[in-house]
Parts: sequence; structure tokens; C-alpha cells
Amino acid sequence: MIAKAADDALGEYDFTEAHFRQIADLAHRRYGLNLAETKKPLVYSRLARRLRARGLADFSAYLELIKRDGETEEETAFVSALTTNVTSFFRENHYFELLQGRGLPVMARQLEAGQRVRLWSAGCSSGEEPYSLAMTLLEHLPGAARRDVRILATDIDPAVVSMAQAGRYSDESVATIPQALRDRYVTGSGDPRKPNQMAPSVRDMVKIAELNLMTDWPFKGPFDAIFCRNVAIYFDKPTQARLWERFVGLLREGGLLFIGHSERVTGPATAALETIGITAYAKRTNPK
Repeated sequence: MIAKAADDALGEYDFTEAHFRQIADLAHRRYGLNLAETKKPLVYSRLARRLRARGLADFSAYLELIKRDGETEEETAFVSALTTNVTSFFRENHYFELLQGRGLPVMARQLEAGQRVRLWSAGCSSGEEPYSLAMTLLEHLPGAARRDVRILATDIDPAVVSMAQAGRYSDESVATIPQALRDRYVTGSGDPRKPNQMAPSVRDMVKIAELNLMTDWPFKGPFDAIFCRNVAIYFDKPTQARLWERFVGLLREGGLLFIGHSERVTGPATAALETIGITAYAKRTNPK
């Protein structure tokens, strides 16, 4: 028996090393998640709630359930339980400033030449990141609303994808949006009778969909910028290296890659990228 969170009754479920190993193997095989031994208390605490919700007697029964074909609802709950969605509008704003200074001038030239502009928020959670990107483009990329400019936003968790698609946020969430942008791009802001809803100009620029990064990707790029922040922390080193390499393959030359502060690009992708800021990279014009 392992230590459990305070809200779990002591000794409520037997949680053996074999149970943990099977859960970790399943999470890695299906979703690329790396559940280290140190995560055992967290895994117990979060999945014990699923046992209660499904009226299951033990973890063996839960493992039988999650492996069963057609249990898509429980698969969704399983992923949600083992990952953490922490996000906010314009989180770590220096990334957006770097995009504005380094990326947008190139994108503006592309639009003037009749080319398209594409960005990808991989691991978009409840949508604050892609909508922040859309507001940045609308503010600083001339004619963005009338041009071929789109942001792809994806996440493995259907629950947060649904929230992102709705585009509705609490007063606390929109408080991190600068007031001038809030006035332009959030309808209902400041009116307690109405929800805070992202404006049509912002929502029209963003396409939001479910995607497991470990599967085949149903698009080819090229992307001008990819944001994948605090997603790879859930993967082991070989999986991270493969992910960076796949991202590089979808970036145009000079395209930008932004990852989390605790993450580092490793593997073959390092030869194709140059560092341009804190965990920010640009694809080399002539990779080594």
C-alpha cells in the first residue's frame, strides 16, 4: 500500500506494484506518458476517484475496464486524471513578445506575397494559449482577419477541447488579458449579466480539435510557429526526442518552436534548430 492524498481513505483500495506497472505501461503505450515511480501516490489518488465513480471494487477491475474496447468515456477520464491542465492567457508573455518581434515580420511578408500563415498550439488545454496567439496576430499582423491566417489548436483531453471550443471564461481567467485587448476581443467583459466570450474575430482564426501526439498527424504543415509548452514533461527522453524531430519536420525554414521552461530540445532536432530565447528555437535555413 502506498501513501495517498488526504482526501482518500487510508487503505480504501489495494494498489500493488503490479497495478502501478500495468497502468504506467498502458499510459505509455497509448499516450506516451512517462509515469515514474515517484508518481505512484498521485496515480493512486487520482484513479481512486475513478474507481469510486464507476463503482469498482479494486484496481484489477479498473484495469479490466480501461482495456476494454469501446470505453472511450473512461479513456478520456483516464487521460484527464493523469495529466494536469495549467494555463492562462498570455502565460509567460516573453514568448508572445518573441513571436511578435521575430515571427510576425516574416509572416507579414508572406501574406504580402500571397502565402498563408499557420501556427499550431499543441497541447492547447482549455484554449487560453491559441486565443492569446489569435489576439497577438490580430493586433500586430496587418490584415490578419482578412488573410489566410489560421491557428490549429489540439489537445488529447476531450474535456478541455470542449472548453476551448466554447471559448467562455471566468472573470478570473480573462483578468490576465490586457484591458485594451479585453475590450476588443472579449464580448461580455465587464457585464456581470453576460459570459466572457471570445469575440468571433478571435474564434474564427482558431480551429480546435482532439489529437494524441503519439499517433499519426492528419496535417502536413508547414507551420510558421509551433507552441508545445509543458507537454513533453510527461514523456520519457526518447519520446521527447522523436516529438521534437516531428515538429522540425513540420516547420518551414525559419519557423519558430516554443517549449516549456523545464523542457529542452534533444536528439536529431538539435542540429536543425538554433536557440533564439529561453526555450525558444528557430529552424535553421540550412540545417547541419
